[in-house]
Amino acid sequence: MRLVCVFLLAALLPSTLSHNNRQDPFAWLYGPRSQGYYLGSLQADNTGGDCPPECDCPPTFPVAMYCDGRGLKVMPTIPSRMKYLYLQNNAITAVPDSSLVNATNLVWLMMHYNQLTSDKIGEKAFLKMQGLERLYLQHNNLTRIPRNLPRSLRDLRVSHNSIEKVTPADLEGMDNLTILYLHDNAVTDMGTSLKGLKSLMLLDVSGNKLKKVPQALPERLHQLYLEFNSIDSLPDDFLGRVTQLQYIRMAHNELTDKGIPPNTFNVTGLVELDLSYNKLERIPPVSTTLQHLYLQANQIKEFTLGSFCSIVDVTNFSRLQTLRLDGNEISSQDVPTDSALCLRLASTIEV
Repeated sequence: MRLVCVFLLAALLPSTLSHNNRQDPFAWLYGPRSQGYYLGSLQADNTGGDCPPECDCPPTFPVAMYCDGRGLKVMPTIPSRMKYLYLQNNAITAVPDSSLVNATNLVWLMMHYNQLTSDKIGEKAFLKMQGLERLYLQHNNLTRIPRNLPRSLRDLRVSHNSIEKVTPADLEGMDNLTILYLHDNAVTDMGTSLKGLKSLMLLDVSGNKLKKVPQALPERLHQLYLEFNSIDSLPDDFLGRVTQLQYIRMAHNELTDKGIPPNTFNVTGLVELDLSYNKLERIPPVSTTLQHLYLQANQIKEFTLGSFCSIVDVTNFSRLQTLRLDGNEISSQDVPTDSALCLRLASTIEV
């Protein structure tokens, strides 16, 4: 076990904890492509047929239409054969009810980085899209989640907007939704809007104005991101129903010892817990199965080995690999000499 002393209060978070560095298999959809980057643009079918002149419809991929980064201000005409529509990086302000009437076969609709406003998205715009699975609307000017979204959605991204509230009606009937990105909005309350999301596995509501954890977290939830809010306490049943939860990130909140019920995080299944940049004075008890614990930049005054191991023997010890305690009110001298027995798998302890 290697002991590293770090005394800088402003120690950086691990790179894996930042939004920009989270692994996203569809990250290539976000940025503008350089000229000639993809084969479709070199073999575009713009001279005839039903492809609008402002877009590319490659004959090698006849169900995709590329209209991204074209300076568009209005929705183009969409042929009914299309399944994948790329409209990101434009200046589109509205989605009228009639704009998607022929797009009943769409599976992906990419409209991030536009200028959409909620009052200019028709309430019936998405009604006929019964097979849509992926809808990207991040980096627009939305003040609410669009109404009547398809119940077939699996991945909904509305981050980096101006959404203040999420109601049960906004997400009603979305039994197939597995990914919901709501981060970097102005959400103050979510009520019971998550209750019906039976398939949800990833919820990101970081960078909002929440003062409490959203109610009725879905049972299948696997990753929960709540960083950069104003949460000062956790409910007694916080992890009672979400037994599959493995990753909890609550850095940059207002959590205190009093606000965390006893043994809240002493549950099997958790792999990573980030409580850095809060107001904790003690190390909360965690399960021996936890692998990564981030507690830097709190007000912790004591290294309590019992928070990791109540019993230490050949078979009972912590599986913790990473422990960050730098930026607290303890030093390397406060680490008990017998910590190596309990934390025998820890490669690094930073204090």
